Amino acid sequence: TAAATAAPLLTGHRIVGVDWSQDALRRARARLPYAVRGELTGTGLPFQDGCVDAVLFSEVVEHLVDPDSALDEIRRVLRPGGHLMLSTPNLAAWYNRGLLLAGVQPVFSEVSLRAVHGRPGREVVGHLRLYTARALREFVAASGFEVVRLAGAPFHGVPRPLRALDRLACARPSLASILLLHARRT
Repeated sequence: TAAATAAPLLTGHRIVGVDWSQDALRRARARLPYAVRGELTGTGLPFQDGCVDAVLFSEVVEHLVDPDSALDEIRRVLRPGGHLMLSTPNLAAWYNRGLLLAGVQPVFSEVSLRAVHGRPGREVVGHLRLYTARALREFVAASGFEVVRLAGAPFHGVPRPLRALDRLACARPSLASILLLHARRT
């Protein structure tokens, strides 16, 4: 989905969607000329070393058991100086700080894969890892990337009366709902 959304903005570039799910690949192939099966661990991505200019890694890292190996694999396929564009929910989002003070489980966090317990929302999203702005910067840098920019973005699930506040929080990535990170392979 992220690759299909980016494709119209990147005319003249070959965009390849990669997923492990056959269902996701079927949906992507309806919108992208290239969609291939690949994994960030195990057999790895179906690309040679250093052959990719940029990787869009959107809303994935928080679902992974082994995010270290995933970044190693992304680094392997990126050319030197290649770009990593990563997005993930922010554990320290402005509303999560208030929820924790009230003794409520933060949004985006899971205690079960079967049901939502102790936090707002109804959907189990399967997040295994959560990052603050500082933790994300340090993690990506330790994986062999130079962090170029960290920005904040709003979350579509914020209730309508609070959306203006959510957009304002984006001015300080450490308070934003979503973290957007741009890094380069060193």
